[in-house]
Amino acid sequence: MSRPLPRPAPAFEDLLAAHHGIVVKIAASYCRGPEDRADLVQDIHLQLWRAWPAYDPARSFSTWMYRVALNVAISRRRADGAQAGNEPLGEAHDALVGADDVDATARQQLALVERAMRDLGALDRALLVLHLEGCGHREIGEVMGISETNAATRLGRIRQQLRRQVGANEGDDHGNG
Repeated sequence: MSRPLPRPAPAFEDLLAAHHGIVVKIAASYCRGPEDRADLVQDIHLQLWRAWPAYDPARSFSTWMYRVALNVAISRRRADGAQAGNEPLGEAHDALVGADDVDATARQQLALVERAMRDLGALDRALLVLHLEGCGHREIGEVMGISETNAATRLGRIRQQLRRQVGANEGDDHGNG
């Protein structure tokens, strides 16, 4: 017989509320549909609560939260299989593509970047999400469990890969017209 989870401590609830945007952004990066995003947010919250007793208050809560949230998102993506890799980036994508003031060129460039990002593995995508969130190499390394140098090197390679893919696709689009 399983015991119900205890009620979260006020400190946990306050920290979770203060950093809720991290969970939402990761869910939006790994799931397209609103129902899938909501399910992932719920799964992340549950795992954060389960992991809470092991949290070391001497460390940054946001770094710990990123690590747990990304692990849940990556695990879910792997469990869902390759189908999850064919999804756009979520709300940010939907807002930009649907915006009236965004020209066709910007939409086309976003689509190229999105296609290139879909080709990234789960760990590289996590690195890129953290980078796009403004995390430095040191924090990315802490979240991902790699060295700062490794984070910088991997991000450099990801940037090169994205440039090659976007550049090749732009050349194909312009050369066939």
